[in-house]
Amino acid sequence: MDLIKAIKISASGMKAQGVRLRVISENIANSNSLAETPGGDPYRRKLVSFKEQLDKSIGAQTVGVNKVEFDQSDFGKRYDPTHPAADKDGYVSTPNVNNLIEMMDMREAQRSYSANLDMIDSSKHMIERTIDLLRN
Repeated sequence: MDLIKAIKISASGMKAQGVRLRVISENIANSNSLAETPGGDPYRRKLVSFKEQLDKSIGAQTVGVNKVEFDQSDFGKRYDPTHPAADKDGYVSTPNVNNLIEMMDMREAQRSYSANLDMIDSSKHMIERTIDLLRN
């Protein structure tokens, strides 16, 4: 029964990392989204935070998404006086998304997802071997 718990714990980790990957993809897709009106804000980066939660059905701690929140770091500035969202000095606010950081976060999330998948595969293989041993 502990192998079933391991599978469920790993599945919760995969689900949480899947949410994280979707948010990172949204950040990358909007990394060049500027405001449309003067004084408006461009796209603001989103961050995922996780929480530990008790799964009463298996009696074990799993991981889940706590919340998706906005990164409150400052926007960048780019000089473009012809842009409709330019301020009086000709600067346009740019999203606070750094594609290099997003790619590193994506790689980390992919590795975590893959590690959880490997754990599920290992547990599944152990269950299959146990069943084979019981048959003989």
